[in-house]
Amino acid sequence: MSAPTTTRPPAPPSLDRHADADAGGGRSLRDLLRHTLSRRLDRRGGAVVLLPLLLLVAVVHRVGMYSAPQRIDDEGTYVAQAWAVFHLGELTHYTYWYDHPPLGWLQIAGWTELTGGFDRAPNAVGAGRELMLVLAVVSAALLWLLARRLGLPRWGAGVAVALFGLSPLAVQFHRTVYLDNVATPWVLGALVLALDPRRRLAAFAGSAVCLGVASLSKETSLLVLPLLGWLLWTRAGTGTRRYTVAVSATLFALLGGFYALFALLKGEVVPGADRTSLLGGMLYQVGGRESSGSIFDPESLGHRTVSIWLQLDTVGPVLAVLATLVALLSRRLRPFALTMLLLLLVLVRPGYLPVPFVVVLVPFGALMVAGAATLLWRRRPSRLVGRPVHRAGGVALVAAAALAVGVAAPGWAGQLRGLLIAPLDQPMTDATAWIARNVPVGDRILTDDALWVDLVEQGRDRGDVVWFYKPDTDPDVPRGADAYRWVVSTDSVRSDPRSFPTLAAALERGIPAATFGTGERRVDVLRVGPEGTDGAGAEERRAAAAAAGQQLVANPAVRTEPAARDALLSGRVDPRLLALLASSAARYSVTLDDLPQPPEEEAAGAPRRTVRITAVDGRPAVPDGPAAALAAATKKERASFAAQVRFLPAAGGTPPTLTLTYPMEDR
Repeated sequence: MSAPTTTRPPAPPSLDRHADADAGGGRSLRDLLRHTLSRRLDRRGGAVVLLPLLLLVAVVHRVGMYSAPQRIDDEGTYVAQAWAVFHLGELTHYTYWYDHPPLGWLQIAGWTELTGGFDRAPNAVGAGRELMLVLAVVSAALLWLLARRLGLPRWGAGVAVALFGLSPLAVQFHRTVYLDNVATPWVLGALVLALDPRRRLAAFAGSAVCLGVASLSKETSLLVLPLLGWLLWTRAGTGTRRYTVAVSATLFALLGGFYALFALLKGEVVPGADRTSLLGGMLYQVGGRESSGSIFDPESLGHRTVSIWLQLDTVGPVLAVLATLVALLSRRLRPFALTMLLLLLVLVRPGYLPVPFVVVLVPFGALMVAGAATLLWRRRPSRLVGRPVHRAGGVALVAAAALAVGVAAPGWAGQLRGLLIAPLDQPMTDATAWIARNVPVGDRILTDDALWVDLVEQGRDRGDVVWFYKPDTDPDVPRGADAYRWVVSTDSVRSDPRSFPTLAAALERGIPAATFGTGERRVDVLRVGPEGTDGAGAEERRAAAAAAGQQLVANPAVRTEPAARDALLSGRVDPRLLALLASSAARYSVTLDDLPQPPEEEAAGAPRRTVRITAVDGRPAVPDGPAAALAAATKKERASFAAQVRFLPAAGGTPPTLTLTYPMEDR
């Protein structure tokens, strides 16, 4: 059966009072040439505005992209799932349990595989952030096109792109590896195709496919479905409306059907014993997650989430809400304004509020501000009480815009400066490097997922790098604190350990080994002590170490420089090092220069594991003197008491030095 012929109704009136001039017959050759030239200049004029804007968006997004914001657990999860696709041949690095459709991280996997992202980027999350940069620029270009197809002038479309790409709220969340960012260009592409000026069936069908891909990338994209349905219904020709909508709906349903078919073929549609299920994952997302509480309750998680957004940009969200109300006055903008109101209704409803929900709000908010500004400019009064006020109305609107920019600019400048130059991710980077140097490859680590891929790529077995969420939720993962030697404690790990008994016990028994950064961005590496380890035990160990250090300071065979003396009396010296110095003092006279400690271990209050010896039996600590015999004796100790030995030659006024360093103490 052949498709019916498409009947194209006249386009709705544009917001642009000068657009869509009559192109009918009767025009002279001169008029035709003028019209053609005008259209060409118009297109070039759009490129003159758009291309610098896109370049600016790309630069602002790229500069500092790897350093700010600090990597978070959600980013690590999506990147680890993408890494697993080609490195493990699996959908995720753990059991796939239908919490989200997999198409989002499959796109991340494709990008990293095609570009070698995991080998090139400074860390695994950084490889995912590279794709977020590309998607942000593509989304900005699509938003421009969407604004123009809605009849906004070039300056209005430019405002939308600037708000979308340059707001510090947008920059931070667009940089972060969220599935919402993967879905955004597909959502915008669906809307652009639905507004195809030629109203082609192929464009409408493509629109449905784009929204289907968006929904399989992040399910919150389904909130745009009513808007897309309305656009397809109202823009299709009256004679082909049902056919157009039926084709589009069928394509959309088929895409969703592939996801259901995948679950059906695996026998995982409904919940069952010891298996994940599509229905179980959907029920969890819809009603199984703990409510974030009302955003108007200062004590709620929802309020905290919205506060994070408003700290980054206060003016933009407020303008977006006000502009939405203004946009309701425009027939062309009204469906988009109603969609924005639907999104705001989801925001204020009781229930779980995901932190990245703002990602779907940003493009619609930017479009509302640009659309409302255009509407107010074009409807400014020309006469008031019989007097012409056209110029005064324009001046008032320009003044209001300048006031908004003046209020927003200081906050934007401060936030953007931090995102561009602040090394917010440095604690994560330093912690990863410290673990590579100090934690044995065979030790099992509980960690934030943001570090999962990086720790595995240090050569560790994937079973020895365990996402803190999994011991109490996945039966295939070892449970209980005794199964773990180390915990990497980040803000995500510390946020709610009570929900994870294994993690809570490991943190309670954790002995600080190294600390990086401060505040919420602090990263602690903890050694999991034996059962019964607590704060009182740590104080007893420190008191015993201080007493042993005092004995060494009083020993006439031990000569200590001030720095070494202070360290011995502090009580923060590794017991193995104290035992070594005591046994050495029984055979030699030694001069201790210092017990140096890396700043990250000093910040954690960890015991000192290194000693610098400058003389043995009154002779310089060189490889062919008495120091050599002392060094040889330490090498004969069993593994846990064997120190790393280094002889350092004299340099810059510093005498030759024998440095002995113990590895991190095993429990």
